[in-house]
Amino acid sequence: MDIPPQNSDPIDGLKPNDHCAVVGFIGKTTAYPYLVTSLRTLQHRGQESAGIATFHDDVISVKKGMGLVHEVFTDRDMETGSILNGQVGIGHTRYSTSGSKGLENIGPFLVSNSYGYIAISHNGEITNANQLREQLKLKGVPFLSSSDTEVMLMEISTEINKHGIINGFRNSVNRLRGAYSCSIMVGKRLFALRDPMGFRPLVIGYADEGYIVASESCVMDILNGEMIRDVKPGELVELTPDGPKSIFTIPAAHTTHCMFEYVYFARPDSVIDNVDVFQTRIRLGRTLAKEYPALADVVIPVPDSGRSQALGYSLESGIKYSEGLIKNRFSERTFIMPNQKSRLSALKLKLNPIKSEIEGKRVVLVDDSIVRGNTMKHIIAILRKAGAREVHVRVGSPRIIAPCYFGVDMKTKDQFIATGKTIQEIGDEIGADSIGYTSIDGLVKSITMEKRSLCISCLTGEYPIPVEGGKYYGQQELESF
Repeated sequence: MDIPPQNSDPIDGLKPNDHCAVVGFIGKTTAYPYLVTSLRTLQHRGQESAGIATFHDDVISVKKGMGLVHEVFTDRDMETGSILNGQVGIGHTRYSTSGSKGLENIGPFLVSNSYGYIAISHNGEITNANQLREQLKLKGVPFLSSSDTEVMLMEISTEINKHGIINGFRNSVNRLRGAYSCSIMVGKRLFALRDPMGFRPLVIGYADEGYIVASESCVMDILNGEMIRDVKPGELVELTPDGPKSIFTIPAAHTTHCMFEYVYFARPDSVIDNVDVFQTRIRLGRTLAKEYPALADVVIPVPDSGRSQALGYSLESGIKYSEGLIKNRFSERTFIMPNQKSRLSALKLKLNPIKSEIEGKRVVLVDDSIVRGNTMKHIIAILRKAGAREVHVRVGSPRIIAPCYFGVDMKTKDQFIATGKTIQEIGDEIGADSIGYTSIDGLVKSITMEKRSLCISCLTGEYPIPVEGGKYYGQQELESF
């Protein structure tokens, strides 16, 4: 599970990246266009690969490939009729955190058993996947990939084979550990499943003639639909053409929603577990201005991730907000560039300063998070070359000091610039005149949840469930499922 950091986009990809997006549709019309639109809406959650599975004529068919959604599923698919038929289906975009890159690890995953075909799309990471894989191998279960999603599918399939669909799901929840929000097809039946601690978001909505499950509520807006509700932590929901039906709920003692969903992962136009993402980021910026004020002339965001927090900082501080860095949205994707030097060259291509907003000014540069610090160091250099008199960095989340084991590509402590350094030392390393991070208490208040309801393990090094090499913060084991 402890994989090295991946080569990624020089602006966004040196931040934490989420595992993937999941969607599902069932209704009285063809599922395919709804699935494609939903995946394109959630493209920010995974840019490595995309896949769709649909049920038609008693078979689940799958199409998937490397690349962005529009590269894997083209307009020509619709024109030529070479599409996936059926009125029920699931979809997936991937950014790998567990398992290597490659065709064999692209979702959705598919298997058949005595109940027919089962397909799954999964967002998150199964922390006991290695143990479960070895146990299943001893039972003769074969594996074709290194993905924890395949382990989850085989576990569910085995339990359904033994105990039926509902009890099979229930038994699987008892055995699986970690983060999982899933859309699952068992034949023509569509299910949504969320882990008992609710690490990753999952919502249910309605559009036109069908019901949808998706990683974020913004999907319903783009489809001109309506959000119905979040899937509860530990809940299995069956979606039917007539609406959603809750099958069971097995919650933990309390939730541990990933704080990075609110800070960075989710689109700002989403609402997750009744918390407005955009307003949360505005509050984070306001909190940051209170905790780390600066004498400055202009507040500038790192595009696009720092915009909301920068706006909040400006509103609270009274310092003018301006767009001082322009992002070239049409430059080639660079996450596959082979080395750091080429990625930094791409950074210059992707970001260009507006000198009139920077020259001779004291700049507050706001971003949502800093992991390795490489990108921030070069952005500061760009601002200084454009004539900035001072650069004060403000970060809309606390310092990241510990790995994540729940679906984020932060696996080793040596990735983090904050490891073993003071605030002053971090500022010196990236070349800032000063640097300030939102406090953990400020983060919690901005998200408007209780501290115990959030997963902040990457900020504290204490984990809500036992993980190898990490400190378990004492939450009751989930043995009552």
